[in-house]
Amino acid sequence: MWNRNKLAVLLACVLITGCAVGPNFVPPQPPPVDHYTSEGEPARTVTADGQAQTFEAGAQVAQEWWQLFKSPQLDAIIKEAVAENHNLQAALARLRQSQETLKAGYGVFFPQFAGSFSAQREKFSPAQFGTVFPGSTFNLFTATASVTYLLDVFGGQRRTVENLAAQRDYQKYTALAANHTLLGNVVNAAIAGAGYRAEIEATEKLIGYQQEQVRLTENQVKAGLTPYANVVSLQAQLAATEATLPPLRQNLSRTQHLLAALVGLTPAQWAPANFNLTEFTLPRELPLTVPSELVRQRPDILAAEAQVHSASAQIGVATAALLPSFSLSADIGKNLTDITRFFSSASGNFWSFGGSVSQPFRAGSLWFQRKAAIEAYQASWSDYQQVVVSAFQQVADTLKALEHDAQLLKAQAEALSAAQQALQLVQANYGSGLVNYVQVIIANYQYQQAKLGYIQAQALRLQDTAALFVALGGGWWSGPNRLAERL
Repeated sequence: MWNRNKLAVLLACVLITGCAVGPNFVPPQPPPVDHYTSEGEPARTVTADGQAQTFEAGAQVAQEWWQLFKSPQLDAIIKEAVAENHNLQAALARLRQSQETLKAGYGVFFPQFAGSFSAQREKFSPAQFGTVFPGSTFNLFTATASVTYLLDVFGGQRRTVENLAAQRDYQKYTALAANHTLLGNVVNAAIAGAGYRAEIEATEKLIGYQQEQVRLTENQVKAGLTPYANVVSLQAQLAATEATLPPLRQNLSRTQHLLAALVGLTPAQWAPANFNLTEFTLPRELPLTVPSELVRQRPDILAAEAQVHSASAQIGVATAALLPSFSLSADIGKNLTDITRFFSSASGNFWSFGGSVSQPFRAGSLWFQRKAAIEAYQASWSDYQQVVVSAFQQVADTLKALEHDAQLLKAQAEALSAAQQALQLVQANYGSGLVNYVQVIIANYQYQQAKLGYIQAQALRLQDTAALFVALGGGWWSGPNRLAERL
C-alpha cells in the first residue's frame, strides 16, 4: 500500500513539474584568441602632427565616447538624433512589443478560467420520448464556470516562453545596436562634413592661384616672353582642379542631408551644421577591449546570440509537440427556469471534473517540423559565428587603420611643412627681386596641394578613431543604460 502511494505521488510530481525536452541553451564561447591581428596589438601609433595615440588593453570604453572629441556642436546633434531618429524609435517600439508579448506568454503557467451565461425560451415536446402528454413552454437560464490547466509535462510551454524571452533579448540588443550605429553615423558624418568643407576652402584657394598664374602667363605670351603652349597647359591644370570642386560640394551636401535624416528631419527642415576640423580634439588614449570580452559587449553579437537561443528553444517546442499532452478541467454551473431563484439552493446545479491526455499524429509532419527546427538552429549558429568573425575583423581593420593613419598624417605633415618653407623662401626671394611672381604662384600651388593631402589625412584619422569606439561596442554597458530609461 505504501509503495503504491509513493508511486502515485512520484507520478503526480512528474506530471506537474515534468522536464523540458530539447537542448538547454548555453551561451557560446568566444574565439580562442588573445589578440585581434596576427602581429599582436600595437601599444601606440607613431607621433604625427605632434600627437601619438596609445592603446590601453582592457580599458573600459566610455559610454559617451563621442564627448572625447570635445565638440559641443557634435554633442547637441547627437542628443537630437537619439531623441528623434525614426529607426531608433521603431527599434524601441519593437522592444516594448516583445516585452508585452513575453508577459502575455507567462499566462500559460496559470489555470485558465472562463464563465458563460445564456438565456433562452424553449418549447418542450414529450413526443420525442414516446409520450402523448402535451408540451410545455418555459424559459431556461444556464450559468457555467470552468477552469482548465495544462500540465507542462515535457516542457513545451516552458520552451515557448523561453523563446519569447530570447526574442525580447534580441529586440533589446537590436535597439542597442540601432542606437550604437546612429551614434557612429552622426560622428562620422560630422567629421566628414568638416573635412569636405576644409578641402573646398583649400581647393578654392588653389584655383585662385592657378587663375592668377594663367593670367600672368597670358601677359607673358602677349609680351612675346613665353609660348602660348604654356597658357594651354596651365588652363588644363586649372580645369582639372575646378573639376574637383563639384564632387566635394556634392559630398558636403550629402553629409548635411545625412545628418538631417539621422535627426529625423528632411533636408529642407535641417539647418546645416558648419563643422570645422579644428573643433575636434583627437583622443590620445584609446581603450582596447580584451578579445574574450568583445562578444559580451557588442550589441550585434548579443543580438545574434539571442537568435541562437530562440532557435534552441524552438527545438524544444517542436520536440514537445511530438509527445502526449495532459490537461485537467473542471466545470460548475446551474440550470434555472426562473431567474429570480438564481441564488437559491434549489436543484439545477451541476459540476464535472476530469483530466485528459492526447497524442498528436499528423502523418510525420511534426517529426519533420522538429528536423526543420534543428536546421534553423544550425543556420542561426552559423550566422552568429559570422557576426563574431566580422566583429573581430572590424576591430583588426580599425587598429591597422589607426597605425597607417598616423604614418600617413606624419608624411603629409612633413610634406606640408616642406611646402610652407619653400613658399616662404620664394616669397622672400621675390621681395628681394631674385625670382618672378610666377614662381611665387607655383610655390603657393604646391603648398595648397600639400594642404589638401594634410586635411584628408587629418579627417581620416579622426574618423578611424571614432570607428574604433564603434567596433568595440560603444560602451553602452559602462554606465546607466539611457536606452532602458526611455522605455
